[in-house]
Amino acid sequence: MVDTAPDSLEAVPERFNMARHCIGPAAHRGPDRPALIVAHADPANDGDPAGRADTARRLTFGELDAAVRAVAAGLRSAGVRRGDRVVIRLGNTSAYPLAFFGAIAAGAVAVPTSTQLTTAELDFVVRDSAAAVIIQRQDDTLEPSTGIPVVREEHLADWLGADVASETPESAYADTGANDPAFLVYTSGTTDRPKGVLHAQRSIWGRRPMYAHWLGLGADDVMLHAGAFNWTYTLGVGLSDPWACGACAVVYDGPRDPTVWPRLIDRYGATIFAAVPGVYRQWLHDWRPGPGALASLRHGVVAGEALAPALWQAWREATGVPLYEALGMSEISTFVSSGPTTPTRPGSPGRVQPGRRVTVLPVDGGTESVPTGEVGVLAVDRDEPGLMLGYWRRPEEEAASRRGPWFVTSDLVHLDDDGYVHYHGRNDDVMTAQGYRISPVEVEKVLAGHPGIADVAVTEVEVRDGVRVVAAFVVPRGGPLDPQDVRRYAGAHLAAYKCPRVVTVVDSLPRTPNGKIRRRDLAPGR
Repeated sequence: MVDTAPDSLEAVPERFNMARHCIGPAAHRGPDRPALIVAHADPANDGDPAGRADTARRLTFGELDAAVRAVAAGLRSAGVRRGDRVVIRLGNTSAYPLAFFGAIAAGAVAVPTSTQLTTAELDFVVRDSAAAVIIQRQDDTLEPSTGIPVVREEHLADWLGADVASETPESAYADTGANDPAFLVYTSGTTDRPKGVLHAQRSIWGRRPMYAHWLGLGADDVMLHAGAFNWTYTLGVGLSDPWACGACAVVYDGPRDPTVWPRLIDRYGATIFAAVPGVYRQWLHDWRPGPGALASLRHGVVAGEALAPALWQAWREATGVPLYEALGMSEISTFVSSGPTTPTRPGSPGRVQPGRRVTVLPVDGGTESVPTGEVGVLAVDRDEPGLMLGYWRRPEEEAASRRGPWFVTSDLVHLDDDGYVHYHGRNDDVMTAQGYRISPVEVEKVLAGHPGIADVAVTEVEVRDGVRVVAAFVVPRGGPLDPQDVRRYAGAHLAAYKCPRVVTVVDSLPRTPNGKIRRRDLAPGR
């Protein structure tokens, strides 16, 4: 067991609102300090050859505070009550964080979603969360079929134009308790439907060990995150963490040229860059650094998927900039990392952050830690303030995640003699692609509806060193089956990140004597 003296950390206040914690203090101390920059154009192609034009949307902490309070007031005027779920389906614009933090400021429960979701996927989230309202962009033609009230982006603009000067921050931010719900995220598990992970207002308090020990984050930093606003990695590392420290957050919503990131770093003086491994890999493939490139960048951080040692080495050789990895999950964010206080060890995401209590338990059950060097399942103290409140309306899965005082993950790891964690994959079939967790069962259920498919199995495969993608193995139903047709069918029924990148037609699927698919026996060309 790794026990890094959690009792030494200050207890979370009993009355606590996450939005106020992230925004209020910085707005009070420095209302004119930059809080958010949403860059709309690539600095190399923004209509100004000299690179002087800048069409980015900017908010100071004072403006951010007023905007979030205005959205909170608008939601209350629209009938949203404390504890109501507010589904957010917006593009990668400044409206997204205002809606997310505005809902939390009002005491409601923000439910971030992706615009990639299909109607069926969106309907499921709306029904399962029992949402009171959905916030959508103005031109979004996809509406849930459940009859839920829809708030369009123009309504947000109307709310932002309202006068909230009469409302003090104390009255605008709901007087929530630390254990009251703040946001609900949907993530894939081992079933055919995503499960909701419900987080408390205190979740941001539980992220504080990350600041010194992974992110190296302070008030003078500029954090550039490569992700979209709907992703918890972006909402956390890209927004919540910088704002809680009084730092500036930068997000890009323009064309996705992989080499845009160094130009954005140089344009906005980013000191920290955050992304998944694939972004770093694509960046390095085509990047040709010029004089003074990355002069402001102190280090990069990476999470979402395991970082291949070869990619870490290539990054260091190309840039000379440190790259710090972290291991986490939707249920607790990141709690194992390298960073300014923990030297990087290639092949390991790092060590347990100070202030955490973590152990490795036997795969088959029990609450006694396995010896150093032995593979087991990673487990976290259930009193950890960053841990979720629980799985939304999933009592069986909630019970399965508990062993005595521990929350048990599905990550297989071992600890070495120096306390570094070494990852051995998952103890279930859940896949990871582009940083998203994806259920193979969910994808299989959709593909099984294709009229030309008699049987299907889905897993992830490694297509080259450190690059893994979702793959489907399909048995045709009495005739030829075109893999491209299967991919098109998937694209019509699944969010893009869930769609198989590889489709292989096979005669049969490997199964156990009980008929269960042996996904680990699947391989392209078998």
